[in-house]
Amino acid sequence: MKKRWTILPQNETAVLQLSNQLKINKTICSILTQRGFLDFDAAKDFFRPNLQNLHSPWLMKDMRKATARIEKAIQAQEKVLIFGDYDVDGTTAVASFYQFLNSIYNEQFTDFYIPHRYKEGYGISKAGIDFAHANQFSLIICLDCGIKSVELIAYAKSLGIDFIVCDHHLPGTTLPDAVAILNPKQSDCPYPYKDLCGCGIGFKLMMALAEVYDKPAETYLCYLDLVAVAIAADIVSMTGENRIIAYHGLKKINENPSVGIKTIIALGGIEKQLSITNVVFIIAPRINAAGRMDDARKAVQLFIEKDENAALVLGDALQSDNTERKETDSQITEEALAIIRDSEEYQNKKSCVVYKPHWHKGVVGIVASRIIENYYRPTIVLTLSDGVVTGSARSIKGFNLYEAIYECKDYLMQYGGHFAAAGLSMLPENVEKFSEKFEAVVSRTITDEMLIPEIVIDASLLFEEINAGFFNIISQLEPFGPDNMRPVFIARNVTDTGYSRLLKDKHIKFDLKQGKTIGSGIGFNMPEKMELLQSKKPIDIVFTLDENEWNGKKTIQLMVIDCRLSE
Repeated sequence: MKKRWTILPQNETAVLQLSNQLKINKTICSILTQRGFLDFDAAKDFFRPNLQNLHSPWLMKDMRKATARIEKAIQAQEKVLIFGDYDVDGTTAVASFYQFLNSIYNEQFTDFYIPHRYKEGYGISKAGIDFAHANQFSLIICLDCGIKSVELIAYAKSLGIDFIVCDHHLPGTTLPDAVAILNPKQSDCPYPYKDLCGCGIGFKLMMALAEVYDKPAETYLCYLDLVAVAIAADIVSMTGENRIIAYHGLKKINENPSVGIKTIIALGGIEKQLSITNVVFIIAPRINAAGRMDDARKAVQLFIEKDENAALVLGDALQSDNTERKETDSQITEEALAIIRDSEEYQNKKSCVVYKPHWHKGVVGIVASRIIENYYRPTIVLTLSDGVVTGSARSIKGFNLYEAIYECKDYLMQYGGHFAAAGLSMLPENVEKFSEKFEAVVSRTITDEMLIPEIVIDASLLFEEINAGFFNIISQLEPFGPDNMRPVFIARNVTDTGYSRLLKDKHIKFDLKQGKTIGSGIGFNMPEKMELLQSKKPIDIVFTLDENEWNGKKTIQLMVIDCRLSE
């Protein structure tokens, strides 16, 4: 797939000023200035994330109301239910807050509830409220959901149940009638950092309650590993408070993880230091698999378990769900790609809507992402569930998926989501009409340039600049994530030494030369580039840097993303 390269501009004056202050490589200074760190103090705070720099939780709108209502519940010995979504953010939020609440309250008055993905659907559910009512819970604290549950929270109120909403999704025009709403994205919320995940907002509520009950910081800092997993999995901005929490949470994951996290690491066969990337690809899928394939309640049970043997049993169940999830999504991806490959009609479309009634509802979102990797278009994958067609949609960079789906609402029963991802449902007879309308909307609003995947390049880098010291400073930019991605470099006019070779017919082991300096590395799934290397003509390569360890020896290697003939 052809890709377009976009090299970020540099402010030479700002780079020079920062380089003089920090006394480090100018290429690193150019990356820092691009990311908004223009002086010594800003760079110091970035490189040394400090928990002391977390904002006061009392800056968040309704925090006093939330803590006052919880205090009242504890004084009156009311029953309190912790409610959360079935994904990583929701389950980690519930597990951490439930344990914290039990440290200041009697656990005979508390419980947690995770809605079943297929029986109840996303967010607050009527079944959850009915469970609370039947079991005499008078306060529900919901995490990672609730901001749009206006009718359901009104229903709970009619039953005498109060709600505290802790959510990070965009509020609608009407807010639910809750005792307190903790959500920095409310237009009138003065909280300085707007990009917390659901678990992060639960963390701020713990901070406030620890102050109210005069508890040491360790009573909430012990959950940093769970919050870091939520930040990584929910793909929120890796800046500000999120970066501070993720940095220290990752440290805890590597040095002193909770029993549940430790179990997942062991089952994942990880013996090295974990990065945020490992969390995203190793820890998060195992947690998510519980809700995708079965019941996410077991993920919370794993996180609150203190006994290692019992945790292993729960971890094995998650591992089994994840194995089934991988097999299922692999099979459905094959079927979906075959539909596209075998149809001339799809080759000329600007969107992709695929449907098979037998596909597993829990993995259609993953399949949509996999299709985009092969066929770069806004994509919707649909399946049949209880007589209704449901599905997940994923977008490509720069295209507002939610707006496109909104224009097709006449054919839909339900829909919800945001710029990059959405969920929807419709009657089977509307699938074809919806597909045609969606294609018409996308064709009208998408540009040809958007349909070519973009590689954003931070800076030009010479092979001679790459050494252990340079790599060490680049590594200190971690944890990486949105708004603080792993730096991508371009090296120009490099040639093959003659030793580059193809591995397993699909990966390239690069051995390249720029001037007198050799650079070696790997390029995954790019066998078609081998011909370009063998031409012996100068090429430009786009790459990131990684450390490779072999027989106890560490070397810096290029992770090649793309290459093309030098101009």
